[in-house]
Amino acid sequence: MAYAQNLKEYFQGYLPFYRRNLKLAVPVMLAQLGQGTVQLLDTIMVGQLGKTELAAVSFGGAMFFVGFAAALGLSFGSTPLIGIAYSSGRHRKVASIFQNAILFNTIVTLVIGALMLGEYQIMDHLGQPEEVCPLAKSYYMILLSSLPFVLWFQAFRQFMDGVGNTKYAMIVTVSGNILNILLNWVLIFGHFGCPKLGVDGAAYATLISRILMCIAFILLVRVKRPYSRYFKFFRCDKFTLQELRDLFKISSPIGLQMFMETFGMNVAVTFVGLCGTVALASHQIAITISCVTWMISCGIASATTIRVSHQLGAGETLAMKKAGIASIHLSLFFMGLCSILIIAFRTPIAQIFTEDTEVIELASILLIMTGIYQMGDGLQTVTIGALRGMKNVITPMVVAFICYIVVTISVSYFCGIYMGWGAPGIWFAYILELYLASHLLVRRFRKDTKRIIEEGGLSSETKR
Repeated sequence: MAYAQNLKEYFQGYLPFYRRNLKLAVPVMLAQLGQGTVQLLDTIMVGQLGKTELAAVSFGGAMFFVGFAAALGLSFGSTPLIGIAYSSGRHRKVASIFQNAILFNTIVTLVIGALMLGEYQIMDHLGQPEEVCPLAKSYYMILLSSLPFVLWFQAFRQFMDGVGNTKYAMIVTVSGNILNILLNWVLIFGHFGCPKLGVDGAAYATLISRILMCIAFILLVRVKRPYSRYFKFFRCDKFTLQELRDLFKISSPIGLQMFMETFGMNVAVTFVGLCGTVALASHQIAITISCVTWMISCGIASATTIRVSHQLGAGETLAMKKAGIASIHLSLFFMGLCSILIIAFRTPIAQIFTEDTEVIELASILLIMTGIYQMGDGLQTVTIGALRGMKNVITPMVVAFICYIVVTISVSYFCGIYMGWGAPGIWFAYILELYLASHLLVRRFRKDTKRIIEEGGLSSETKR
């Protein structure tokens, strides 16, 4: 009885932090879920074309996401810097970081884009089914055309996240996602007099929606007060190597971390492709569902970075710790619920995507494994968000190397290819990597918060 009372009091102490974190997280979650829904419907629509087309989207999308994730990670560095400067009232500093982030993301576009053109050249030589590669390569190149618009959008989004406004990004993203879904239907199947473009139609829908989202978000931030005032502080002499170095110092470990995560997991996708078209199509179904649920944790993680950086900037170190722990609680709750639903409805979920009985059977097995790793996936994602808020971007990078490069590649090859377990053996590596990563990251979060509290002293929890 006493234990239950203590547990109740423990969680009641976090109620204000749950509310504050969710206030920021819900708009991001809705925006991210909208993006996940686009990917979900992409896969469902392409699945109606056949298992070869579904496999092509799986392979082409996986190859694209390696460089895309690295570029995306490099854009995240401005959020904690802006958050700390904003919470301490240094608005000219905020404008300076924001201005240089736009330039930084443009440079990232040129560098990563050139590397991704090189990646395109090797797609025919990775042992994938012959009928899949031409479709996958075309899909890849159309998506690559959207990279600059995504990164310019990200510069404005990270600025808005840093100053604590996540609603505008939600509005633009959800609107863009709705447009993307409509364009998918029109371009994939050839409605309203448009040609039937199939797999390319899904890619063109994404490209068009990303261009329009970028333009809309820039215009929105530019005209809305009080955010438009920051543009008045923009000056040519504020483009400085020092600011770019500061952004690179924070962003490069994030970019490397996200690159290693996607590289390790997509090497595993290549192993899945060695198992045949059915395995690759089944993988696409399971990974799509996983990405949709992961968006929930991404929303919570983004809010965590904002909340933790704001508390750190204000010197409220105990509140900083509790904001991070509250997000861990929220992620475990939501992802635990997703785990139950995925496992319970695994076969009906697979049947939504295809009528192929072989694909449905294998996808149902992979969805069980998807459900098993949900809580580990959510925990590592949110803890990374908390560490970024404290400007610790090195630990997630090191953990990514250990878990995604060493563990994922070696275990997926050993279990999936060497032992002959196929796609389920490769997905076992995902389970192992995610729970190991979550364990290592939580340990580091506890160590960092303890050190910061001891160095900074205990501050009021109630101001923010």
